[in-house]
Amino acid sequence: MDNKDKQALINRYLQAYNAFDIEGMIRTVSDNIEFENISQGEVNAYSKGVHEFRELAEQGQFLFTSREQSITAIKELKGEVVTQILYRGVLATDLPNGLKEGETLILEGQSIFSFQEGKISRIQDVNDS
Repeated sequence: MDNKDKQALINRYLQAYNAFDIEGMIRTVSDNIEFENISQGEVNAYSKGVHEFRELAEQGQFLFTSREQSITAIKELKGEVVTQILYRGVLATDLPNGLKEGETLILEGQSIFSFQEGKISRIQDVNDS
């Protein structure tokens, strides 16, 4: 899989994510997809396998009325693709950290994508905010 194909797959994944299209997201990932979200050095979400990934995605869709991940920079590093991400989401519910329904959450971070057999096999989202 060349870099252009990897970037196209990432773009399809992000388009589906932004549209709350879980089936579209699932079509871009491998059956053994591993997902990890790290915030301020701590893992706060993890899934292994497409069924756990789907469950996590289904839970996440109810947290926001709208959301958008956009790539601000991208590079390939040792077979992985590292993207700098700007994330913006409007909350659909109050969060335990004090953010309230209707507020806009803005984060900057990176997503690291790994690939296997033409699909995304691992996503690691990292932010320090």
